[in-house]
Amino acid sequence: MTDETFREGVAKAEEALRRLFPATPLQRNEHLSKQYGARIYLKREDLTPVRSYKIRGAFNFMRKRLEAGETSASFCCASAGNHAQGFAFACRHFGLKGRVFMPVTTPQQKIEKTRIFGGEAIEIELVGDFFDESYAAAREYARVSGAAMVPPFDHADIVEGQATVGLEIERQLKGEAIDMIVMPVGGGGLASGVTTFFAGPSAPDFRFVEPLGAPSLKTALTEGRRVKLPQIDGFVDGAAVAEIGALPLERLSGFPSDHVVLSPEGRICQTMLEMLNVEGIVLEPAGALAIDALRSLKQLIRGKTLVLVVSGGNFDFERLPDVKERALRFEGLKKYFVLRLAQRPGALKDFLGLLGPNDDIARFEYLKKSARDFGSILLGIETRNADNFPSLLKRMDEAGIRYQDITENQVFADLLI
Repeated sequence: MTDETFREGVAKAEEALRRLFPATPLQRNEHLSKQYGARIYLKREDLTPVRSYKIRGAFNFMRKRLEAGETSASFCCASAGNHAQGFAFACRHFGLKGRVFMPVTTPQQKIEKTRIFGGEAIEIELVGDFFDESYAAAREYARVSGAAMVPPFDHADIVEGQATVGLEIERQLKGEAIDMIVMPVGGGGLASGVTTFFAGPSAPDFRFVEPLGAPSLKTALTEGRRVKLPQIDGFVDGAAVAEIGALPLERLSGFPSDHVVLSPEGRICQTMLEMLNVEGIVLEPAGALAIDALRSLKQLIRGKTLVLVVSGGNFDFERLPDVKERALRFEGLKKYFVLRLAQRPGALKDFLGLLGPNDDIARFEYLKKSARDFGSILLGIETRNADNFPSLLKRMDEAGIRYQDITENQVFADLLI
């Protein structure tokens, strides 16, 4: 397929999409522009009807099958997130029957949102404890029933649909030169679509961003092949993909691996809180990726014009305490310790005297009387400045306090924190 043919297909997809919703805004963000000394625009995909760009690909996939004469087609998908909601919305729009396979462990809030978007057009089937089991069930259902399975990213029609983001950006800039586009990457459908749309000698610089705990694109570009990661951190659920899509990687294979930024999950939480508190913008973790990448790109972007694709805003506020916790730990403002204190009157009072004026106990729990002479305590401490911790630890050492810092110990964190 030539670049021109691809652009023509994207234009048709974009025209059809206007029956569902208007182009999402491209907004200059003064807060970020001032902070980084650049002209920064946000492409607000969190403002689609389903609060993510995923509706574009699902809609385009179905549209092309209907246009090909598959008028009695039924569809299915496997997803516990944005793809399911976009799929459901498209099914209702076309008046088609669809079935969504989700893990049994999917939060009720996501199940209900998918049901609201799809209405009577969809059925939801909860299968398995993990996504792989739901995916296998969806594939088997498609095989037996003849339903068309709508993939989340690894299909030409999905990539074409996601590329409509690029067409809207081009039109909304109205000829203004752009230096860089920053996009999040999960399976790669969005990134491969937009880069293909802009391909050519005048294409902007592209930078991609993945969560540190799920670097599927960076690993593939480094190795020169698709690699299924043995383990991923699922916190950034909208982009935590163990293996980049085959078609997306084919289209992204010409980019160097150092064009992929890896964002630490704790830093992403900082960015989410900043955008919520300063700008009033609610972002899911994957939706904050492109904005968070600015922290890694700040030396490259001063004086330049950038577009950041804000991919989604489906955030469950029940996760907010976890987001705050991760942000504090990443900033070094909160640490957890296991202390062994002598079992004598005044031992706890002596320890409390070591705390500084800005140190606050956020967690205090006796774990077990581990010996006749000593007891163990789980202790969480917050402080206003990360530089306060070295002096506190020095005072603890000088006082002979026996302790273990478990802040970065994932096993302890999962069990105790």
